Amino acid sequence: MKKFMFILASIVVIFLLGLGGYAYYVYHSVKKTAEQMHEPNVNEEPPPEVNITGNPKPISILLMGVDQRKGDPGRTDTLIVITLNPSKEKMMMISIPRDTRTEIIGKGKMDKINHAYAFGGTKMSIDTVENFVGIPINYYIRVNMKALEELVDAVGGITVQNNVDWYDEGYYKKGYHYKKGSITLDGPQSLGYVRMRHLDPQGDFGRNERQRKVITAIIDKASNISSVTRITNILHALGKNVKTNMTFDEMMNIQKNYRNSQNHITQYEVHGNGERINGIYYLVVPEEERVKITNDLKESLEK
Repeated sequence: MKKFMFILASIVVIFLLGLGGYAYYVYHSVKKTAEQMHEPNVNEEPPPEVNITGNPKPISILLMGVDQRKGDPGRTDTLIVITLNPSKEKMMMISIPRDTRTEIIGKGKMDKINHAYAFGGTKMSIDTVENFVGIPINYYIRVNMKALEELVDAVGGITVQNNVDWYDEGYYKKGYHYKKGSITLDGPQSLGYVRMRHLDPQGDFGRNERQRKVITAIIDKASNISSVTRITNILHALGKNVKTNMTFDEMMNIQKNYRNSQNHITQYEVHGNGERINGIYYLVVPEEERVKITNDLKESLEK
């Protein structure tokens, strides 16, 4: 998990490291992929100005995992706010459950936080998360969940330690048995693995853990790949499925100046009470919990 979160903040840079004779090819391929991943600012005003070179200041990043299917605008089933503080050598990661009930900024209503993306895309998601956590977001990385499937196949499959024994619900690889213990997964099997929720005793929390396992396994395997074909497939999957407001130069500067932030990592998942309101399940977060999150994040951004 530690490795995944830091590397995803500069996701394409990993393929520049340790690749020996492929360095020139990889550098230009990565730069091209980064340009494909970059998209114009989604807000009317630019994000808060930050200094990430020289004497870099702490920054915040919003990771959005979007479950998007044909005919459906998608929802952010994974929301993680990350702060990187290079002077304190600290990283904080706050996971926000998808069912968290909050005000949807720009929609004027209370709803599940993951619905903000369906209502207003990246901009409404960022605005809603900023309002919920009480800090500005400097950068975002939006990953289509389909990327997991394509990345797993690109690296040649992955192996994870599975804690829950179940049969596939039929959406992917119908009849596939996810046995308890060490299992090897291809792309479609991995997507089914991270999407399952109702058969897990821990519900969303169990699914979040499985998502972390799959992404960590992808990164671990990708970091040891030296095949040009594999690298090309990986970059192709990233370019198709990852979008960010980071430029290539900003990714490089973050990789260079913020790597020590992973020396001390704090992880936290927002707590609340499950309630049904008008027949719909929500995670209702007490005000004191939200204030705690805001204070912790603000402290993490103090130089």
